[in-house]
Amino acid sequence: MIEVKDKLFHIKTRNYSYLFEAEPHGHLQQLHFGAPIESMDADAFRLKPLLGWGSNVLYDEGDMACLDAAALEFSGHGRGDYRESPIEIFEGSRPLPTDFVYKSHRVLKAAPPMESTLPLPEGEAETLEISLSHLDALELTLYYTAYEDVLCRRAVLKNISEREYELGKLMSFMLDIPGKYELVGFDGAWIAEAHKSITPVDRARIVRDSVTGASSNRHQPGFLLASPAATEEHGTVYGFNLIYSGNHYASAQRSHQGLNRIMQGINFANFKMPLAPKAEFEAPAAVLGWSGEGFNGLSARFHRFVNEHIVPQYWRNRPRPVLYNSWEGCFFDFDQKRLLSLGKKAAQLGCELFVLDDGWFGARNNDCAGLGDYNVNLKKLPEGLSGLAKKMRALGLDFGLWVEPESVNPDSDLYRAHPDWAIVDELGEIYGRHQLLLDLTKQEVRDYIVDSVGKVLDSADIRYVKWDMNRHSTALGAKAHEYILGLYEIMGRIFRPRPHILLENCSSGGNRFDLAMLCFSPQIWASDDTDPIERLDIQQGLSYLYPQSCMGAHVSAAPHAQTLRTTPLSTRGNVSFFGLLGYELDLKHFLPVEETEIKNQIAFYKKYREIFQFGRFSRIENEDCQCWQVSKGNTHIAGIFHRMINAAPGYEFLRMSGLEKNRRYRVASRQQKLRVGQFGALVKHIAPVNLDPNGVVLRTVDHRYAMDDGQESFTASGAALDAGVALSSLFTGTGYDKAMRVQGDMSSYVYVAEAEK
Repeated sequence: MIEVKDKLFHIKTRNYSYLFEAEPHGHLQQLHFGAPIESMDADAFRLKPLLGWGSNVLYDEGDMACLDAAALEFSGHGRGDYRESPIEIFEGSRPLPTDFVYKSHRVLKAAPPMESTLPLPEGEAETLEISLSHLDALELTLYYTAYEDVLCRRAVLKNISEREYELGKLMSFMLDIPGKYELVGFDGAWIAEAHKSITPVDRARIVRDSVTGASSNRHQPGFLLASPAATEEHGTVYGFNLIYSGNHYASAQRSHQGLNRIMQGINFANFKMPLAPKAEFEAPAAVLGWSGEGFNGLSARFHRFVNEHIVPQYWRNRPRPVLYNSWEGCFFDFDQKRLLSLGKKAAQLGCELFVLDDGWFGARNNDCAGLGDYNVNLKKLPEGLSGLAKKMRALGLDFGLWVEPESVNPDSDLYRAHPDWAIVDELGEIYGRHQLLLDLTKQEVRDYIVDSVGKVLDSADIRYVKWDMNRHSTALGAKAHEYILGLYEIMGRIFRPRPHILLENCSSGGNRFDLAMLCFSPQIWASDDTDPIERLDIQQGLSYLYPQSCMGAHVSAAPHAQTLRTTPLSTRGNVSFFGLLGYELDLKHFLPVEETEIKNQIAFYKKYREIFQFGRFSRIENEDCQCWQVSKGNTHIAGIFHRMINAAPGYEFLRMSGLEKNRRYRVASRQQKLRVGQFGALVKHIAPVNLDPNGVVLRTVDHRYAMDDGQESFTASGAALDAGVALSSLFTGTGYDKAMRVQGDMSSYVYVAEAEK
């Protein structure tokens, strides 16, 4: 609901209030963003500077108005506000002083129309449109679209004069809020994405940005502002994110008066945008959220928003398949016979989708050649994609494909025919992974990608596409934004007419994990690192902003390729349950006991798939281990994940949140098995004969026989589970008991609590 009275604007839903006003000089003054309130409370939130501070520059000496001490919705440059400005405009080489003041407003009973060249949320929502004017030369329109859980803000600047300007900066939103906060960001690198970081917001400006041409694995565009006392379940937390996939910028800074200025938008580093007469520039939409129920409360609102308003409509609340991806099992070394052998095994294990990764086209036998040439390699696939897809369907598997359409290898027919289609600057070619970027700002390049990829998708029964992008940009300069607009056009033209194709975005893992990509691809590959212990931090970091229904998570081999760490197969599966389960390893090397374990994993995941993918996700605080929970209806599933286990470990407790206090729940752990071989020489202490731990007898037993590991079942009230229920002990160094949890280092356990009728 949007209420407007005497230039007082109140955006109110069941979950938050956003209150601001146009003060007498026409500047938009922020009053409140947080818990739902009434418009009559406006005066209680107005700041009262009275005589102000002695050294301030006054906007109006008559009423002591000083913009530097005001809480504003948007600020200009050169009128006494010395904090960072969300806008910079140049006339020639001269920075232009700007003073944007209220001109008019409208309340639209719907979200803005979709003519935008940028992705926008979908679904019913009211929008407040406010026009600000600078000397009748520039018009700035601010949009506030109110969804139940979040507020979307964006800005459009139009040159309404006959003069030429250059735009140096335009943020999607600016916000001044009082209080003391910590900025929680999610930072990293390739195979180490989205690690949580905490920085107190103080006088020095905090900047989070990307200049790689993508939203980047270095600094997630989404971030949080939390009170220092906030926990997962209690306290004030604000959330901010950008519906954009290119270079981004965000900053936070606390003023002497205790106002925190937050802004976010496109990163305008290294270029200016011409703004001709009558031209306009549209900033991408930003998402603002608030919760008084801690980090989990904020995450729940962001998750609902993504699932209900961001992902393509066809895939909203539609279960995702359990897939097998050929990459880590084959790399480039495969033919149709090998793929069908893997497909047969994947189907027997319970997988539903077979994904053929890199190496199926052109001269693509390694990563030095072939990108750009999407003609099928008939030496590897003599029956083409159509024949392979039909054979996979006969095995009971849908068929999917990997592509990387934004890049080109110089060793390709495409590059030899159109070298001018590659982006190269005045300093010459510079390569990443032996490839260059195609210039998506050119219409002929966009048409080629749409045509070539479209023909591939229509040539066979293809139900899934993994769209990869492994090349950072270095030479885009002023084309950076135009490149991203070209990418959105390409994805829209390819996939909107084919909504049934499940698109998974990937960019060297999570290098483009952002809300705009989710407008086209319902899921994103979280990281090229599938080591489950590394994934604990990666998936947990992403969970603050994004739901598990969009997070690709695969079981891979151990020792792991990126860490050389050996982890139990059960832990590899348990971590992947809390995302979109898939398998990516060579299936022909499984032992019989491992095949049984994977069949059980997939069956368990399918049984609770709706809950794992679309249940409410919570992070449960536990000082001894990492704990996650998903809940839907009367079923709650918790995962407990260990790293290193100490000798003589103490008691451990299972905590679950959100259960009905007075209701009884039947709790059972997922059945897990222990490899006999993991006990090594210890086996000879319980065997009737002295066995060689490396001998043929023990190896044979290890291949086919497994021991029970810590199977538990009990009944408890919701109140008891909220407080913490004692679990069976971990291995204490004194022997084996089938009720004891004996998995050791990197162990994990999953518990299902179902309400009794």
